Amino acid sequence: MKRVAFIFSKAPHGSSAGREGLDAVMAISALSEEIALFFVSDGVLQLLDGQQPEKVLARNYIATFGVLPLYDLENFYVCSAALAERGIDAARLKALPVEVLTPSALRAELENYDRIISF
Repeated sequence: MKRVAFIFSKAPHGSSAGREGLDAVMAISALSEEIALFFVSDGVLQLLDGQQPEKVLARNYIATFGVLPLYDLENFYVCSAALAERGIDAARLKALPVEVLTPSALRAELENYDRIISF
């Protein structure tokens, strides 16, 4: 199976993109171990702690990110510029053990993947 990168660029709970992306990751993980998740732009908000989606009548799927390492997925990257633009300290990203990369390093890492799927 080819190496597959998933890019999360949308904020959680405002649309179904994050939940659908996570579902796709879980489905593809049954076929390939060569998977990485990249969080850019508003996608970095997917990993924040203390979210309360029930207040907007949304399902709390964020905790499901935490089980991905149990599926032998271990490549999770976050854009440092996206964090800085939103005033977010990387220590607040509790959903996954992420590696914070500069935009150029993130692009270089992304080039190692054969397929890119965006949510």
